[in-house]
Amino acid sequence: MFDLTGKSAFVTGGASGIGLAVAKAMKAQGAEVVIADVTSVEASALSIGAGGVHCDVSDESSLKGALRDACDQLGASLDIVVLNAGVGDVGDPLQDTTLELMERVTRINYFGVMLGLKHAPAHMNDGGAIICTSSMAAHINLPGSAAYSASKRAVVSLTEMAALELGSRQIRVNCVCPGYTDTAMGSGDEGRILSQHFTALGRGAVVDDLVGSFIFLASDASRYITGHALNVDGGWSCGPTSQLLETVMGSSVSPA
Repeated sequence: MFDLTGKSAFVTGGASGIGLAVAKAMKAQGAEVVIADVTSVEASALSIGAGGVHCDVSDESSLKGALRDACDQLGASLDIVVLNAGVGDVGDPLQDTTLELMERVTRINYFGVMLGLKHAPAHMNDGGAIICTSSMAAHINLPGSAAYSASKRAVVSLTEMAALELGSRQIRVNCVCPGYTDTAMGSGDEGRILSQHFTALGRGAVVDDLVGSFIFLASDASRYITGHALNVDGGWSCGPTSQLLETVMGSSVSPA
């Protein structure tokens, strides 16, 4: 049920991090893949046996061109689209956040997904799957990340809307909401410390912890799931952990 043989996939933000890991996993499951990124994609594409195209997801013409070029490289329409490109920029409290940061995060994280959902279906076969990368920040706020959290919550809303609108073509649209993940875009030591205290599993994620969720949502194993936001956050969204209670209160259980 997880086999992707004969499928054609397009992955934005695919030159590194989660996107590259997802593209590699899809190749391993039999799909033909084209990765798209604003940075150079040649070396990353070659390393996993994929095609590569340049794409700035915040620019409508660039994204449209990347989709056309991907289909040309594959010689086929797309069965799987992964709208993964994003930035993790966070900054000051909301009242001190610059307009430049707000615009950058919104254009890449929000517009990048919206434009993908707007244009990808024209290049897709009926019965395909679209997977957007959101974040646990769509559901859990941390001070200083207003622009980022808002952009990722918007991805959940876009996912639900696109699922409704594309259902008549049997195109499923879902999103993955990762927790802190050890990538170049991750938060380093701070993220690792927070994950130790806030996740039920007591650690942050590595990219291999996430790829299975993308394979599941791309495959026939999830053929009746659409409009869903899948938390892959180590249990952060469950609530305060024993580790956190011990640190704050000196006891690992809730007060009587």
